[in-house]
Amino acid sequence: MYGDELYGSVLYGFSEANSEDTEKLNPDLMRYLPMYYKSDSGTMYYLQQKGIAPELGKLKYSIDELLAQCFIDTATWGLKYWEHELGLQTDPSKPYERRREIIKAKLRGAGTTTKQMIKNVAEAFSGGEVTVEEEPEQARFILRFVGTVGIPPNMAGLTKAIEDIKPAHLAYEYAFTWSWWDNLTDKNLTWDEASTHSWDDIKIYGLEE
Repeated sequence: MYGDELYGSVLYGFSEANSEDTEKLNPDLMRYLPMYYKSDSGTMYYLQQKGIAPELGKLKYSIDELLAQCFIDTATWGLKYWEHELGLQTDPSKPYERRREIIKAKLRGAGTTTKQMIKNVAEAFSGGEVTVEEEPEQARFILRFVGTVGIPPNMAGLTKAIEDIKPAHLAYEYAFTWSWWDNLTDKNLTWDEASTHSWDDIKIYGLEE
């Protein structure tokens, strides 16, 4: 059944491309014909350039669209097949980027749990460097987000991924990166300028550069 479903989606599952998507992919077939066919009003022009070329443009678009589904970072409608293979629940209401994060985290979390694996999974969600600080005497570890500022957007997804792969006896906590006043003054931010920003903006001011 799964194979039949995939076959049907490959044939009929593409989102309908508009003319702007495919027109730029239409080949110039007239350049392959003798010069006496070069008229843009002749029968051969309408047969080749108005008839065959648009169909070849659509074919090229479909091939590119199918190839994009083979890679997590470019997959769209094909994400459901990645999720199926990894045993993940498909939720079409989630943005593509959130679903890609979960897929990457699942792939990085395959096998025996290690410190490096936990780091890789966290970085799949944060998009930046994460350090894992072990505190064995307290049976816990700290995930410190050093490569990004503020709180990553999909913390619920990250927490679920960490819960799925971490040893059951270990606790953990998150540590985020924020601005401090010396950092703000290094950026020449005055009190008057600070008053024009919200507290959430101030907490990450200058760190995103």
